[in-house]
Amino acid sequence: MAHQSDLIGSDIEAYLKVHQHKSLLRFITCGSVDDGKSTLIGRLLYESKMIFEDQMIALEADSKKDGTRGAEIDFALLVDGLAAEREQGITIDVAYRFFSTERRKFIVADTPGHEQYTRNMVTGASTADLAVVLIDARKGLLTQTRRHSYLVSLLGIRRVVLAINKIDLVGYSQEVFNTILADYKAFAAQIGFDEITAIPMSAAYGDNIIEHGPNMPWYKGPVLMEHLESVDVTDLGANSPFRYVVQWVNRPNLDFRGFAGQIVSGTVRPGDKIRVLPSGRTSQVARIVTADGDLPVAVAGQSVTLTLTDEVDVSRGDVIAAVDDPPVVADQFQATIVWMHDDALLQGRSYLMKIGARTVTATVMPIKHKVNVNTLEQLAAERLELNDIGVCELALDQPITFEPYAKNRDLGGFILIDRLTNNTVGAGLLEFELRRSQNIHWQALDINKTARGILKGQKPVILWLTGLSGAGKSTIANVVERKLAALGRHTYLLDGDNVRHGLNKDLGFTEQDRVENIRRVAEVSKLMIDAGMIVLVSFISPFRAERRAARALVEEGEFIEVFIDTTLAEAEKRDVKGLYKKARSGELKNFTGIDSAYEAPESAEIRIDTALTAPDAAADRIISYLRDGGYLGRL
Repeated sequence: MAHQSDLIGSDIEAYLKVHQHKSLLRFITCGSVDDGKSTLIGRLLYESKMIFEDQMIALEADSKKDGTRGAEIDFALLVDGLAAEREQGITIDVAYRFFSTERRKFIVADTPGHEQYTRNMVTGASTADLAVVLIDARKGLLTQTRRHSYLVSLLGIRRVVLAINKIDLVGYSQEVFNTILADYKAFAAQIGFDEITAIPMSAAYGDNIIEHGPNMPWYKGPVLMEHLESVDVTDLGANSPFRYVVQWVNRPNLDFRGFAGQIVSGTVRPGDKIRVLPSGRTSQVARIVTADGDLPVAVAGQSVTLTLTDEVDVSRGDVIAAVDDPPVVADQFQATIVWMHDDALLQGRSYLMKIGARTVTATVMPIKHKVNVNTLEQLAAERLELNDIGVCELALDQPITFEPYAKNRDLGGFILIDRLTNNTVGAGLLEFELRRSQNIHWQALDINKTARGILKGQKPVILWLTGLSGAGKSTIANVVERKLAALGRHTYLLDGDNVRHGLNKDLGFTEQDRVENIRRVAEVSKLMIDAGMIVLVSFISPFRAERRAARALVEEGEFIEVFIDTTLAEAEKRDVKGLYKKARSGELKNFTGIDSAYEAPESAEIRIDTALTAPDAAADRIISYLRDGGYLGRL
């Protein structure tokens, strides 16, 4: 099975042709820390003759310097390439390695076992066809073993090898093997694994990796390489309905307009009738274009350029599908989310959601529950912490084309991105669209916000006043509204304290309640914009993410951020309501500026320092800004 083909030296073209037509298996190794994942991959590379002579010399030297096996070769060093990995003897990042045998090609992802690097394990598993779950025979099932197995199940991997490793350290005991296998099967039955191939092995010494060896005559099953070479990797995507994700509109000249992308399932031929989603427009495929010429047929996995017979509007992120069997278009979903960031996922907060080639804004609606990976118990939750797995409802700012992840990874898998830092903070799987997203539609109205604004002689806008408690927001907002009323303008003032007497009376002052508080006020402000009003919002609104989300709800120029700036010392000195005193004494928890952060605006349209500017002068500045911007109409 392990080899270096003789054709490499005698007929390289023949070798490449044979190599090209071998099947490919993508698999991961996962499990708890120090279960031997990197050692196993290193052993596979060594046994498949994929290590060159100079690499072997370097490995022997590195084993003496950084190895954990004394004078013996430490095969884990073939995979653990980061300095921090070698210093600590652990895997931190995902390491991808390629190797081949006479029967098959392989791409293996060595994923980290530490809980804090679970996000990297999800990355490696997202493209895998099979998972090798390692267990240290001395330790049995651990929490991280269960977490990784649950994630493998979530990500749709159904082919699982249970590698009970380090069996040499328990005397090659069949009893230990049987006990661990029984424990794992009991857990696996709850997460939907249909078939488990269990192999006792010693990655360090090669037992049951390539050959059986003499140490476990009681084991009659396949060795690892034999199983990897023979497991079925038939791509079921070719038999599924046609789905094509547009990644780029190819327009090199006036005579050609094509749509470049990848076929994620099904097949396509010139003449096939198609539907473009989410628009729903229909057409026919004219050509399948590649760098090597047109194709008569293309199948799942191929990246091609399609041209259509009609001038149909198609953009990046659209999905081209079979006309009589299209996927669903919706904007509200139930999804499972794996949270990957130190800052918690909060109910009501908005994130960027990237699915396929499309990026939209997703707001986390109710978090239905999170999962205890040990017991699979569903626990109530208002937030997801690092490495939590939870089921949430998501509301998007625009419809997307999707299929459940269990049916189509490409149209059902997504990532969440922090709107401020652009960090990837979560990965998710769409389960189904919410029925209300299909039952509720926009009702066309004859009178819109522009018409309502004209009737009022003004241009609708939100004046969003933000700042610390005691900075002077409410005072200034009140003066601004009074002056606007004197000018005959139509306004409404949403004040933080007043709104908490009614609309938001059910919310406290935890971080997630603050997020929901601002989300609701932003939605009310949007309705008032639609009514043609000038809306004044006076809220601390401490988090940039929520202020940015409020801005995103309305059109360009309809949101003016006014930073009512003052130092914490000055605000605390004023302390009109006595809140700072209570916060300092511990009577008031989660108070902004004391034990809860305030994130000052980075580029507010208006900044007013109330230590230098009186409320009346501040109001005049704001009104001058409105007048200069044409918001007040003809006075």
